[in-house]
Amino acid sequence: MQYPGLTAMIKDNTAKLAKGPVALIMVEDDVEVATTLRHHQQAGFTSVVALMPESFDLPRDLQDTVLRVDYNMSLEGAMETAVNTVIDAVPGQWLYYCFNAEYLFHPFCETRNVIEMLAFHSEERRDAMLTYVVDLYAEDLKQYPDAVSLDQAHMDRSGYYALARPDEDNHGHPKERQLDFFGGLRWRYEEHVPAVRRKIDRIALFRAKRGLRLRWDHTFNDEEYNTYACPWHHNITAAICSFRTAKALKSNPGSKFEIETFKWHNSAPFEWHSRQLLDLGLMEPGQWF
Repeated sequence: MQYPGLTAMIKDNTAKLAKGPVALIMVEDDVEVATTLRHHQQAGFTSVVALMPESFDLPRDLQDTVLRVDYNMSLEGAMETAVNTVIDAVPGQWLYYCFNAEYLFHPFCETRNVIEMLAFHSEERRDAMLTYVVDLYAEDLKQYPDAVSLDQAHMDRSGYYALARPDEDNHGHPKERQLDFFGGLRWRYEEHVPAVRRKIDRIALFRAKRGLRLRWDHTFNDEEYNTYACPWHHNITAAICSFRTAKALKSNPGSKFEIETFKWHNSAPFEWHSRQLLDLGLMEPGQWF
């Protein structure tokens, strides 16, 4: 079903969206749109919403199963405006957001869907889940000049680190249970990435509530939502495996011709399986067995 805007989509699907969880897929270009939408349908989201340019096509099966909204992702603040609009419409429901050519993985996702995971997370009295954006890139950039290949996808198996997140309202002291995470292509090619865009942490799974607001830097106005765990023990974290940074580095005129390959000695083929991400410490099962 295709809608001319978010307001029309929400009005026509109030009951459906209230069942949750809802995945919001922000479509910035026409790369791997269908695979992104299908991946999140298979993950178990009750509704998958595609916010995408009106001119883009979708395969027939997705036309019938995805809530498509005409939306311009190139506008200033487009991401947070869309997410905050849906937050206001479905208080109490779990929401997820990502961009096209990004794929959510959570611990043991091959045998347990996202609904089961969020039910467990809710029992742990958590209303948000930290996700790490793990960069993917094609092995051969001559064959795949946009750096996107599902069959040849590679990732960095090391080079990830965290720094304390300073609290500007408290003389720069570190915020409790909050860290800024770095690594991947944004770290290796930091000269091409503005400092404010280098973090790879994103609170991509969260429970909507009245007054909650997503900010441009992927954090929320409720500080507890920005924490990686509760005070008592480790909680589940997830990973978003993403070609987005590789695409940007190979399309930006300032970096396009500077990069002949993304491969280095710490590259590894991406196995499209949660076990690889768990083994590399790129997500945390917490008490989720």
